[in-house]
Amino acid sequence: MAVQPIRLFGDPVLRTPADPVDTFDKELRKLVQDLTDTMRDAPGSGLAAPQIGVSLRVFTWWVDDELGHLCNPVLDLSEDIQEGDEGCLSIPELAFDTRRARRVVAKGMDMHGEPVTVEGSDLLARALQHETDHLDGILFIDRLDPETRKEAMKAIREAEWFGEAAPEVRLSPHTVSAKWL
Repeated sequence: MAVQPIRLFGDPVLRTPADPVDTFDKELRKLVQDLTDTMRDAPGSGLAAPQIGVSLRVFTWWVDDELGHLCNPVLDLSEDIQEGDEGCLSIPELAFDTRRARRVVAKGMDMHGEPVTVEGSDLLARALQHETDHLDGILFIDRLDPETRKEAMKAIREAEWFGEAAPEVRLSPHTVSAKWL
């Protein structure tokens, strides 16, 4: 098991759009395994590569006992909206009512470079949207209405973990298109 430290709110990697995956090799398969192990250990419903400091467009999810991953996702969102509590492993112990599309069709590739289409509703749709946002440098708090966002920022500033030092910068073992920030 290769559980990695999860980057917290305030780390610049969380606000930086990730690079497309263009090499589907052993390093990518190790990254997907690290993401899976870290997500399950947390535990969480999803985890994107930037959350462990790797700026690549790949994430994992674990919803309703369905485990999966997706590289270079493109989403087609329904017009039907859901509202519900949403949290983030990079903003621990906090959740806020967040609007998302109720259904999503996500297209991308698996870790072997094969095309994948994932259709999800409710929690899976929320997870697919949340993790794709991470790949674009967007956090779920950016999706909140102004008053709720103000409340979220206050709660973040008051959180015990806020302002913790960023993990030590190190060179990435994922040599192609990866950046440790």
